[in-house]
Amino acid sequence: MDPAQSSPATSWLHHRASLPARLTAVALSAVMVHRATTVPRPGLDNTFVVAAARTFLDGGSPYADPRFLYLPSSVLAAVPEALLDDRLLRVAAPCTAAALVLTGWLLALRIFGVPANSRLAVLVAGGLAFFMPFWSVVVLANWTASSVALMPLALLLAVRDRWTAAGVVTGLAIALKPMLAPLLLLFLLARAWRGAAVLVLVPLAASVTAALAMPRPDLFFTRVLPFLLRGQDDFARPYDASLVTVLPRLSVPPWMATSVALVLAGAGLLLAHRRWQGGGDPRLRLVETAAMIMFATFLVSRPAFLHYALVPLLPLLASAGLPGSAPRSPWLWIALLPQVPAFAWPLLEAPERRAFKDAVMLCLLAAVVGARCLRAAGDGQPRSPAEPSVAFRAGT
Repeated sequence: MDPAQSSPATSWLHHRASLPARLTAVALSAVMVHRATTVPRPGLDNTFVVAAARTFLDGGSPYADPRFLYLPSSVLAAVPEALLDDRLLRVAAPCTAAALVLTGWLLALRIFGVPANSRLAVLVAGGLAFFMPFWSVVVLANWTASSVALMPLALLLAVRDRWTAAGVVTGLAIALKPMLAPLLLLFLLARAWRGAAVLVLVPLAASVTAALAMPRPDLFFTRVLPFLLRGQDDFARPYDASLVTVLPRLSVPPWMATSVALVLAGAGLLLAHRRWQGGGDPRLRLVETAAMIMFATFLVSRPAFLHYALVPLLPLLASAGLPGSAPRSPWLWIALLPQVPAFAWPLLEAPERRAFKDAVMLCLLAAVVGARCLRAAGDGQPRSPAEPSVAFRAGT
């Protein structure tokens, strides 16, 4: 028997939601998308990618625009958008981002066998309308939304012992935006060598193919990579919540900020390793290990914007029905509470200061998941034969 079935809280969360509740969640999501398409500059982040694709179609180098920071493969992926009218894109791009996030939530629920019409599914879907990271990724139509949808799909395939397919999905996500690249460590921990190889080869082949088709692909190495290593410019730096950017704004010397971020990120990766070696429900172990890897990366990566939290957060929330999971900790909800617009933080609401609040959220989420990894690994409980297995076979 699944251990989650013995929990009263699980039964309540998995119980079918009423029709009014489901309609309310749909209405809230629709209102959020409407707001996203009526802001002064809807789909701002997407416009940079579309502009790069249009430059490519016109025979120029997409990296002539200093704001385009993605892999060459993203250019080819954006070509269909580049052929659309701007008025259509201003509506279609935010709607697509919202649809991708909700798709990611439904896929995350399937990892744990939670019905799409359950109370948990409806509560989170409706609650997203009040959650600033969701608002951010939809308003900006940022391509992070693709990772929000594809990470749960990759984890779902891995749970079903289909690591090669999971590698294909993760590789496609990286080809669109290299956010899920740290998940290579998950494949290495699982000794899924074939899946790891596919994860690397898919974006590599896509980027090489795109680079051969465009002029001056070398600008990616001479302009984009140095830009990312130096950090964001004045346009985006105020929104960067990475510790290597936030701590110097608090008068911490840059070398010390980098050292602190590296130490914390290293500790997070060690905790991810310990969680993988621990026991318990293999679905929960897979999701928590992946989440810990991603949060550890956000601590040291440059940049780390608030909507990045959605990528590992949705699979974590889907595990709420399992005893001992991270969503059972009140600290996870305390970390998310400042991102609800109803709670105003006067000193941190200004655009140039909100990165401090976002950094606190990412650090608290990393701490909550890290504590869960440490506790689960310390239990040393063997996996129950009745629980679904996660493949360890090389090349599966």
